[in-house]
Parts: sequence; C-alpha cells; structure tokens
Amino acid sequence: MFAKKAHTVESIIESISELQEDSTVPKNVKEKVHEIIENLKDEKLEVSMRVDKAIQILDEIAEDANLQSYTRTQLWNVVSMLEKI
Repeated sequence: MFAKKAHTVESIIESISELQEDSTVPKNVKEKVHEIIENLKDEKLEVSMRVDKAIQILDEIAEDANLQSYTRTQLWNVVSMLEKI
C-alpha cells in the first residue's frame, strides 16, 4: 500500500515539476512549486501531512492574479491528484 502512495507522490512531483520549466510561470510561483516539491520529498513527515501542506500552498498559488489560466488549471489538476492520496 505504501509503495503505491509513494509512486503517486512521485508522479505528482513529476507533474508539478513541469511548471518550473514553463517560461510563462512567474518566478514567485516557481519558488512556491520548488517548496512544494521539497515538502513532498520530505520523508520525515507522514504522507498525509506532506499532501495537506502541498494543497495549502497550491491554493495560495492558484489565487495569483499573474497566472495564465492554463497554469491555474494545471495547479487544480495537481490538487485533484493530491486529494486522491
């Protein structure tokens, strides 16, 4: 069971990493994305705590007025994946 969750977290990290490489994503959002990735990789915390923190940060990012609508949609997709864990 744990291996499946770890795999899911890894695929979420891969999905959100794409935002760091997107030139249209504002720098402050890229910094938050980096924070989310580091948080999700932190094995000192339980998976549920890592997921909750990531969702909180993603909610903050999604409200950024400088985001392109398709980037916001990507963020919501990541939130949906996180909520399934």
